[in-house]
Parts: sequence; C-alpha cells; structure tokens
Amino acid sequence: MSHPVDLHVGRKLKQIRTLRRLSQTDVARKLNLSFQQIQKYEIGSNRVAASRLFELAQILDVPPSFFFEGLHDNQNTAPKEDAGLEIVHALAAIKDEEIKSRIVTFIEDVSGLTVARRG
Repeated sequence: MSHPVDLHVGRKLKQIRTLRRLSQTDVARKLNLSFQQIQKYEIGSNRVAASRLFELAQILDVPPSFFFEGLHDNQNTAPKEDAGLEIVHALAAIKDEEIKSRIVTFIEDVSGLTVARRG
C-alpha cells in the first residue's frame, strides 16, 4: 500500500505534466528514465527521491513545493481529490485536439494564466 504523501505527489506530477502537455515519455527522456518509471511515480507505487523531485520541478517549471500543495493533513490520510485535477483528467480525455485547444484558450482567458504549449 502506497503512502498517502506518495500518492499526492504522484497526482500532482500527473496534473502538471498534463497541463504542460507533456507525455510520460517526454518527461522520462529528459530524466533518462523509462516512461514506466514516470507511470510508477504518478500512481504512487514508487517514491520520488528529493533529487528527482527537484529535477522534475525544473523540467515542469514549478517550485518543488508545488508537489506538496494541498497536503495539510498530519494524520497520514489521503488528501481529498482536487477539482482542478478532475478538470485535467477530463481535458486529457478529449480526443479532438482542436476542441481541446479551444478549451485551453478559454481557461487561459478566464484565469489570466498562460499554459505552456508544445510546438
């Protein structure tokens, strides 16, 4: 059974990777790992070492603390599901790239933030 913090860090990794429109393979290549290793990090079956977490933060352009945001429970219970992560999952499930791009543009307009896009 995975530790709740490992599960949380894995979910945050998947969330930011998806928002950056990077595949598991894209991230794995930058770390000289297999995509399966990224997959294991994301589901929490493998823990992310501090040095690897730092590298992931640099690759994904977030502070290392990003991976711990929303983790305020000192009782080692799993954190509640983040509504933002649910939106990321829904967006990732859209197959039509044109529609997906239009939704991302809408979110950028509403939020005032710009999402990194692959060229």
